[in-house]
Amino acid sequence: MANPPNMNDRVFAMLHARTTGLATGDAIAEPLIATSVYHLPNASDPTRVYGRIDNATVQAVETRIGVLEDAPTLLFPSGMATYGALTMALLKAGDTVLLLSDGYFAARAMYDSILADFDIKTRLVAARDTTDAPLDGIKMVLIETPSNPTLDLVDIAALAVRCRAAGCILVVDNTVCTPVLQQPLDLGADVVISSDTKAMSGHSDVLMGHISSRDSGMMKRVQNVRNLMGAIPGPFEAWLLLRGLETLELRLSRMCANADAIVPVLRDHSAVKDLHYPASNSAQMAHPGFLIGVTFADTAAAGRFIDGASPMIPATSFGGLHTSADRRARWGDDVEDGFLRLSLGCEPEAQIVDAIKRGLAAV
Repeated sequence: MANPPNMNDRVFAMLHARTTGLATGDAIAEPLIATSVYHLPNASDPTRVYGRIDNATVQAVETRIGVLEDAPTLLFPSGMATYGALTMALLKAGDTVLLLSDGYFAARAMYDSILADFDIKTRLVAARDTTDAPLDGIKMVLIETPSNPTLDLVDIAALAVRCRAAGCILVVDNTVCTPVLQQPLDLGADVVISSDTKAMSGHSDVLMGHISSRDSGMMKRVQNVRNLMGAIPGPFEAWLLLRGLETLELRLSRMCANADAIVPVLRDHSAVKDLHYPASNSAQMAHPGFLIGVTFADTAAAGRFIDGASPMIPATSFGGLHTSADRRARWGDDVEDGFLRLSLGCEPEAQIVDAIKRGLAAV
């Protein structure tokens, strides 16, 4: 797995963001500071006043992610919270958002079931059609690439040029890749959002999200929304995310290697109707990643594959240590009933390949 340009430097700097400033006797590990109140004597001008606004552990994690993104970063208690905060910060009644019709279903549901009541309008386009999608009347373009779950690619750099010409904001949900595999801001995006619940934390034990942008005005508006609406993550959850960040590159290397090993196994099997996997020659991705979409004949065949591939876990979400499979049609995605999204974990390669072969034999 080759990292994007300068990513090794960024990973190194992220790992040592605390250690470079330590005094003798300081803890090397980031302290967990759980407090909602601070000492505020009259004579001082405090830098921290209340837990909803400032927390040292949360800010430390924002600093670490900011190093990877090379941009100011704010944490949120989930990936979906980033969608909501960004909309509140950057849009107003009457504005229109361009969304992927084949992107994350919860994003479309949020706009349709909640934000439509506030006169936020949406226009849908498939990921493969973004190259020519009209941008007239669009305030914000919100994409993910690869799209989830079908893993189609959007050319970020080309779309960024079109968005700048049209005067609209380009937001990229980079959950699938993380900044280690893809750098949307370097490619021209205005804002990056991410569900750090997935690979960024990587241990399936915390909900978290972040927003990053090099536009200071945007980030001030986002921070104001977070402070006043209370969408602040807890310090313990932030600390768990930090533990995951410190092994992010290592975990991704194993996960991507496992994907490389099973793609040909799936591609060559007669039970597989279709295989979805990003092009390996994508100029914007360091690696096609650890997610694979595979389509079997029907729901029953997909179930036999999962049962036969035990201990592969049937579970929604992705990016954890354990290889999992999710039949996305049951959650409302526009895919065939036999479509599975596979998320490769950190198991030893030979064992996970054997599990996949057992699953295919069971189909």
